[in-house]
Amino acid sequence: MCSVSLEHAESLKILIANRNFTSALGLLRLQFESFVRGVWVMYAASDNAVSKLTAELNEENQRKANNLPMLSEMISQLEKKAPKNAVDPIIEFKEYSWKPLSSYVHGGLHAIERRSKGYPIPLLKQVLKNSNGVNGLTAVFGSMLTGQVQLTQDVYKSFKVYSDCFQIKAPIAL
Repeated sequence: MCSVSLEHAESLKILIANRNFTSALGLLRLQFESFVRGVWVMYAASDNAVSKLTAELNEENQRKANNLPMLSEMISQLEKKAPKNAVDPIIEFKEYSWKPLSSYVHGGLHAIERRSKGYPIPLLKQVLKNSNGVNGLTAVFGSMLTGQVQLTQDVYKSFKVYSDCFQIKAPIAL
């Protein structure tokens, strides 16, 4: 799931470079969801749920995988089982970004308004920084999976070194 999240982030940047902003914003939501799914698999998913995600792709297994929890349920389960410092950034991102990003995915007001009136540069910068932030969380999570404590510490240090590439706390309206 980390790899899928990173792929969405790369595609988001390609779409922005090609001025396909509406699709890029939709991918930010997909990037976030993929990351959350990865954290959920690690901390909260049952063995049965994991087996549904890792089964061979066929019609029967696809049908079985359709009943996996959606984002809100995964977060609820994470709140009960995962470390607080793993869940807090997920909750914060969802609080500020989920509804506007859903509007881009589903052709709602945000998508229509921005597509017709344009995308302000500060908004596009925020999107890039948010995507970088999800990449950073993915890097932290991935480094933890290696079991190499120094690697995780190095990832955390990169947040300070490259702080200008990450979103500040105060969000801009998407």
